[in-house]
Amino acid sequence: MEFDWNNPPFSIESSLTEREIEESFEDPFAVRLLPDSPRFAVQARFFNLGMSAGGIGVFSIYRTNGRQVRVIYARPFEPDERFFYQRKVDQTLAR
Repeated sequence: MEFDWNNPPFSIESSLTEREIEESFEDPFAVRLLPDSPRFAVQARFFNLGMSAGGIGVFSIYRTNGRQVRVIYARPFEPDERFFYQRKVDQTLAR
């Protein structure tokens, strides 16, 4: 997966690095969602919840053309996102 980091449209928080954001997309348990809001659907934006190799939960909003990912926004998990992510992991492992 190739990332476009030219002129990111957001300021990467000091607690996250580009590498940690990329790692969250490589997480085999990452949860990718297509929002049902018309506001996001028009420009085909997606959500990704994944963990970095160091165990940092990362919530991202991104666009993709199938070859390249353009991260629009990223931040560490909020508590409810961590709960949602962990529940999805538990469901996957229980199968």
